[in-house]
Amino acid sequence: MTRLNLSLVVLLLLAAALSVAAGKVWVPWDAWTAADPRSIIIVELRLPRTALALLVGAALGLSGAVMQGYLRNPLADPGLFGVSSGAALGAVLSLYFGYAAQAWLLPGFALAGAAATMALLAVIAGRSGSLILFTLAGMILTSITGSLTALAISLAPTPFVASQIVTWLMGALTDRSWNDVEVALPLMAVGAVLLGTTGRSLDALTLGEPAARSMGVDPGRLQGVVIAGVALTVGAAVAAAGVVGFVGLMVPHLVRPLAGNRPSAILLPSALAGALLVTIADSLVRIAPTVSELRLGIAMSMLGGPFFFYLLIAMRRRLA
Repeated sequence: MTRLNLSLVVLLLLAAALSVAAGKVWVPWDAWTAADPRSIIIVELRLPRTALALLVGAALGLSGAVMQGYLRNPLADPGLFGVSSGAALGAVLSLYFGYAAQAWLLPGFALAGAAATMALLAVIAGRSGSLILFTLAGMILTSITGSLTALAISLAPTPFVASQIVTWLMGALTDRSWNDVEVALPLMAVGAVLLGTTGRSLDALTLGEPAARSMGVDPGRLQGVVIAGVALTVGAAVAAAGVVGFVGLMVPHLVRPLAGNRPSAILLPSALAGALLVTIADSLVRIAPTVSELRLGIAMSMLGGPFFFYLLIAMRRRLA
């Protein structure tokens, strides 16, 4: 386990170095000196973008690992809670009403959307801790927030606003600054700490809910911690980068053969691998030979769609 985590950290450092240098215009490392005018590209553009890629990837990877452990479903993804779509709806409303001019307003609306979805999820699911009720509540909220987002696009006051909304929903780290890092980092940190405390309870759940209760696990409390942790991490990720899907689905599956099937054992590797995946993907979309930069959310969907299909085929073969 330690070897796996150390290997991922080394790969992360290499990926971060690539991310800082990579782009339509490559910036060599000797441009760090203050006398070189290219240093501003590194400090003000590349470094915050790389930091956000690491944070967003880690948040989504960790959230996906916790969700798959909690729901005991290998196809679970942070989007299943409705938190991603709720945060997206909040950001879309800020664009729709023209409140995104201030740097803090769009992330603020996104986080408010995530918090509102979290509160509704807690109210609908109640204190029973029922996984079926919890999953259905998440699906309902995803459907409602998705339809409201589509409504906002169709009723956009100008074509420019509609274009802004659609572009933002595609997900990207373009033109991000240190202000975005300052907004996302503390929220993701609190959410990650909450999710990190669920490891023992998730291990107990693998034995079944009755056995977990006998081991001192409170399903209602665990559900609340999972909701709050995922809302903070995923909400902050959506606020910073828009909708970047499939990271939480793919990463736990990639690290599970190396870390083992115990849910607590894959939490940290999933966070590190998620950061690695998003950082590499963001570097590749920047250097891709396209006229305009490929959106990160589109690139992840192109990877995640076939991966999801592969998982379905593999599960069908195991059940046959």
